[in-house]
Amino acid sequence: MVSGFLPSASLIEALVRISKDVTSMNKLLFLQVKNSALIIRKIKLLSSLFEDIQEANGPLPPSLILCLTELLSVTQKTKAFIEECRAGAALWNLLQTEFISQQFHRLEKEIESSLDILPLSLLNVSADVQEQVQLLHKQAKRSQVFVDPFDCRRRQELLQVMPINNNHNSSNEYHLIDCKKLEELMCSLGLKSPLDYQEEIRRMELEVSKQAGTGGLVVVYNINNLISLVAYLKSVIFANDGDENITGNMEQSSLPCQKTHDRSLSTHLLALNIPDEFRCSVSLDLMRDPVIVASGHTYDRNSITQWINSGHHTCPKSGQKLIHMALIPNYALKSLICQWCQDNNVPLCESLLPYPPGSESCKRKTSTVKAIEHIGLTKSAVEAVKMTADFLVGKLATGSPEIQRQAAFELRLLAKSGMNNRRIIAEAGAIPFLVTLLSSHDPKTQENAVTALLNLSIFNNNKGLIMEAGAINSIIEVLEMGRNMEARENAAATIFSLSMADECKVTIGTQPRAIPGLVRLLREGTTLGKRDAATALFNLAVYNANKVSVVAAGAIPLLIDLLVDDKAGITDEALALLALLSGSCDGLKEIRENKVAFGCLLDLLRFGSPNGRANSAVVLLGMCKNGEEITRRLLLNPHTIPSLQSLASDGSLKARRQADALLRLLNRYCSPYFHPVE
Repeated sequence: MVSGFLPSASLIEALVRISKDVTSMNKLLFLQVKNSALIIRKIKLLSSLFEDIQEANGPLPPSLILCLTELLSVTQKTKAFIEECRAGAALWNLLQTEFISQQFHRLEKEIESSLDILPLSLLNVSADVQEQVQLLHKQAKRSQVFVDPFDCRRRQELLQVMPINNNHNSSNEYHLIDCKKLEELMCSLGLKSPLDYQEEIRRMELEVSKQAGTGGLVVVYNINNLISLVAYLKSVIFANDGDENITGNMEQSSLPCQKTHDRSLSTHLLALNIPDEFRCSVSLDLMRDPVIVASGHTYDRNSITQWINSGHHTCPKSGQKLIHMALIPNYALKSLICQWCQDNNVPLCESLLPYPPGSESCKRKTSTVKAIEHIGLTKSAVEAVKMTADFLVGKLATGSPEIQRQAAFELRLLAKSGMNNRRIIAEAGAIPFLVTLLSSHDPKTQENAVTALLNLSIFNNNKGLIMEAGAINSIIEVLEMGRNMEARENAAATIFSLSMADECKVTIGTQPRAIPGLVRLLREGTTLGKRDAATALFNLAVYNANKVSVVAAGAIPLLIDLLVDDKAGITDEALALLALLSGSCDGLKEIRENKVAFGCLLDLLRFGSPNGRANSAVVLLGMCKNGEEITRRLLLNPHTIPSLQSLASDGSLKARRQADALLRLLNRYCSPYFHPVE
């Protein structure tokens, strides 16, 4: 006996027993059929070796004890792994096809390593057994990972209808659920009856419990999507099968709670066989806004929020302590509940509608068939966006730098149009990940991230989310030192968009680098960049305290230069900002002292665009107040009065007011230069 090992007799006895357990196993029927059959056959060949050694009943050399100990370990692992595969959820195992295949291969390589040290020549075993073991050893050396093409095809079919976050899945295509095709897929996995579907859900829930709280948030999300899919298919495929044995207890227990619903809706719901998975296990009602808690279980948002607010910090279903109180929207389940409601003519409440409360679409009648018909028209597009957004956010969270760059680009495109798209992307949790990518060393990743945030910020509710995510400092960093000009310019545009909200004007204005960064871009940017910088500065300067900062950053001379720079192409934007800054004492002083400003403004008063002429009048009016020299220079110019009279008669309301005010002021200085205007 070698120290640290089992006694020889016990070791051989354990090997014979465990190997017989494995060889008595049937191969897996629906997944990993070939891999499981091969490994069982190899253990069967080894079983003959173990029996011959047991019958010899002689002393074992130390090298053989070492080899047999290794073979005992790998045989035990094989038994446990096959049992785990058989007990696991079929759909989850299907998604892990490549990983499970690699595990089978790893077991084969462990057998090979053990046989490398087998002293076969020292054993008193039959020639047939020796030949079998030698053949097994050679096969193990040549073995490679085998991934069944049939399993791969079925896996791809599943991925096409579910937004699975998986770094190995590069597919970005999504399709509507084809229940007939999925039913065939389920049958091929052995799921043929309501009990089979219920058992599959139970197994996936066990997997959720195992993964929750261990850092497997993406895994939990994926399994919950699968649970939602199986629950929906079960309700559709077996809609007329009764299925009282499975759901009877839940139906009875839910009756008291149904009294809280509208009576007509309750009567309709009670007449239906609502899938258990669509009910909240706290309220037992049909879920309106399903969310996932830290334990991995799903509840209706209102019910779980009340549970948490009442002081509970555990999962109602499992009793497990919640490591955090975040509620993650279960979009996959929500969309399936919507589809179930549509199929069963159940009126939908606001929280289930695929557009925000208060929107024009939401103001339409949301009960009876009209609402359901409307959702039927928009549901496909909305669900496609949800699935795509969830998938891409998963890539941002777990992908390689190359995958993150591509995901940011696709989110940038997805957010380019449609307020619903922007809302859905934000709800999927994209904003914090995009903010993180602003500091990327890759120019395109940085550009895609800041542009995606720009597009998302167009939806007003997202402005606050972006600010709360701590984005503004990172956006300013990109504005100042972005890795390409497009990133810098889009950072300026993002600041412009965010500054449309009054509270953001204050916050951004207090950042010491924000306004100087915009002024620098006003000098260095392309035409589009200069325009973005000017409009962003204009928005910020609407808040009086920011005017001083804009002037102090050196904006006035730049703006005056831009008035005469035809190549810059932003005369109107520069003049509008100049007019705004003339409302501050420091700004007006700089404009008066600039030698070029007066002549430019006179020319623009005559030949500028309608907005340009109006803003020229604003600036000239400010320059004339308490500025007698400027007023006299205006009076001496023969084109001043006709230009102002034209503006007073033909301009916009604002332009007419400014022109009238300037004419009245000039009238007070008329003396020999000017005849009063009647």
